[in-house]
Amino acid sequence: MKITIQTQITAPINLIWTAFTSPRHIPNWNFASEDWHCPWAKGELKIGGKFTHRMEAKDGSMGFDFNGTYRGIIPNKKLSYLIEDGRSVEITFTQLGKESIITETFEAENTHSEELQRNGWQAILDNFKSYVEKIAPDALHFEIEIQAPVSQVKKHMLDEESYRLWTTPFSPGSYYEGNWKKGSQIYFLTQDENGEKSGMISKILQHIPDHYISIEHLGMIDKGKEITSGPEIETFQGITENYSFSAKNDKTVLQVDIESVGEYKDHFNDTWPKALEKLKEICEK
Repeated sequence: MKITIQTQITAPINLIWTAFTSPRHIPNWNFASEDWHCPWAKGELKIGGKFTHRMEAKDGSMGFDFNGTYRGIIPNKKLSYLIEDGRSVEITFTQLGKESIITETFEAENTHSEELQRNGWQAILDNFKSYVEKIAPDALHFEIEIQAPVSQVKKHMLDEESYRLWTTPFSPGSYYEGNWKKGSQIYFLTQDENGEKSGMISKILQHIPDHYISIEHLGMIDKGKEITSGPEIETFQGITENYSFSAKNDKTVLQVDIESVGEYKDHFNDTWPKALEKLKEICEK
């Protein structure tokens, strides 16, 4: 028997996807009642990747590991996995303007009643909705339509030469060192008049060609010195910056979503639209 539950969330789809799949976010919503919690989560978001969500009663009286294996991943659209006991779960993410519908279908087990299982899974999904809508106001979302195919938009966005051009609004002379492969460390940099580097230390969490890129920011470089702990980076360490590319007839819809960036919010609200317009200009030449 399969059971289907659903919720509707007011938040950008990229943020919803990130909050649902990131081990950094999962402990904040993955519990069915206030007397339970999810102390930690870990996993690798790839086909065949394993994950574990630790579920415990807050009084320490009981707990278990919820283990599974990812079977299907289409960022911002669909996720499926097998639970350790062999039951399947499928989640769809449907964007409807500023709203998104999350539909979750799972195979029931034989120990508990259908009602108890439905209510438990729905309670977790309701917690997810509340959590995402709580963090959404501090997140940033930018979107642009570009008259060019996805492959061309992505090429100009990531190639070293064109990257230096479209990122000028952030800081003249912006460039990167590293590559965009999943798992790679990448540095987003500028240099001062003395040749000293400053910028961000980051990691490519996910890269699905022509569809999706997720970047996690780990620290910063200040005049050549790497900083990966301390008060200087507390506002942004661990946040993700996500790009999604989707085809719309002969155009590309590029969406950029960034989690809360604290004091940098006004800066990015000003510079990201200018940078995307510059990228659009480059792609449409």
